[in-house]
Amino acid sequence: MEIVKGTKKWMKLRTSRCAGKSLGFVPTMGALHAGHLSLLRRARRENGLAVASVFVNPAQFNDPRDLQRYPRTLSADIKMLESVGTDFLLLPSAPDMYPDGYTYRVSETSDSRELCGAHRPGHFEGVLTVVTKLLNLVRADRAYFGEKDFQQFRLIKGMAEAFFIGTKIIPCPTLREANGLAMSSRNLLLEPAHRALAPALNKALRSKARPAEIKNRLEALGFEPDYVEDRWGRRFAAAKLGKVRLIDNVPL
Repeated sequence: MEIVKGTKKWMKLRTSRCAGKSLGFVPTMGALHAGHLSLLRRARRENGLAVASVFVNPAQFNDPRDLQRYPRTLSADIKMLESVGTDFLLLPSAPDMYPDGYTYRVSETSDSRELCGAHRPGHFEGVLTVVTKLLNLVRADRAYFGEKDFQQFRLIKGMAEAFFIGTKIIPCPTLREANGLAMSSRNLLLEPAHRALAPALNKALRSKARPAEIKNRLEALGFEPDYVEDRWGRRFAAAKLGKVRLIDNVPL
């Protein structure tokens, strides 16, 4: 795997080394787990070359403390990416990604204001801006996103279509631990007692109870729910356990 630090070096490599080959792309913020690797395996299987990026995007954190706490495990990430045959790892810095100082931004005016968007001001603006930049940089044939962040996937797919970005946005099923907990980089931050309780979020979502009942049930268990709501044929929830905010969704 070739590690590419900086956007200018990647643009040169993209022209000289990737011509004539299809590219599959998986953008990440690091702290990789089996869910990320499933995306990379699919990218590798369906394309001539597989590209990953690791960039903890400051623009999508509405809480600076959350940005500081976000797990960073680059050495382990590199080994994991190599284990699934990733060809290139793009490692941009914040100045690389935001030479304008985040003056120019991509926003969406409807779906991004619901669910997580209603509770994390500016979050999806930061996500859509950085993903637009990464898609323009990598110019992949296909980019792969997990359905755990289904609202994010939906917004990115709509953004790519609205701006005529040539990359096909492909959803991939959520990977779960044996107890039903959706795999997430933030799971690394859970305290042991909260880690044991966390699978109750998915169990509650899969019940036949109504959203308000599920929210009450989660509160009784010790969660701090932001929302439990039905949208787009799915049931969504976000809830805090201690300092860690968990999200999940299931088809209705």
